[in-house]
Order: sequence, then structure tokens, then C-alpha cells
Amino acid sequence: MDLKYFDISEFDSPDEKGSGNYMDSGLLYKIDLLRERYGKPIRITSGYRTESHNAAVGGVSNSSHLQGLAVDIACTASGDRHDIINEALKLGFNRIGIANTFIHLDVDTAKPSGCVWVYN
Repeated sequence: MDLKYFDISEFDSPDEKGSGNYMDSGLLYKIDLLRERYGKPIRITSGYRTESHNAAVGGVSNSSHLQGLAVDIACTASGDRHDIINEALKLGFNRIGIANTFIHLDVDTAKPSGCVWVYN
């Protein structure tokens, strides 16, 4: 898949070069479009995760990152958080996690939709 704003390697699990290729193409399309609409660079802090990397970062055992269905976007400013989430909702993201340093977006249809959560 050709991405306008990202290199596929930005979605790699740190312990497996090339694993960004396991990302869901629909999610990648939406993230690329999100970047365009947001109008500023977006840094992916987590895309695809191997099981060992997921365990190392404290991810849940059924993390959507394990199937390439989720991304975490670096974000610490309130205004940026608002703008990213606003655009994500317009693009149809309906599973959003909010942390102090990142926003989680996923397209995992095996999990409940229409939810927003915060990380402690």
C-alpha cells in the first residue's frame, strides 16, 4: 500500500523489522487520511506488536496491536488531542484510548465499538 505521509516501517514492532507490513490496510488508509486532515506531522509510537514486544510494554493479551489493527499516536498537548480525536471520529474511528502521552486508535471489529477510554 502506498502511503502519502508515512513509511510502512513506522508501524514496525521494534523487535521485528518489516512487521509494519502486517498492519491492516484499511487502518493505514484511515491514518494517512487523518494525517492529511490534521495538517501536522503525526508520530506513531506503536503499530504492529509481536507478542514479546506487547508483553514487554505491558500490553493486554488480546491487544489489537497484535493483529495490526491499532496504532498509538504521540500526543501531549490538549489542543492537538482535541483536533486528532475530532478528525478520527469524522473518519469513523469508534475505539479511542486516551493517555497522557498518546492516543490509541483501532479498527478491531471483534471488540465493542463506540467507546472511549483513558489509561491510568
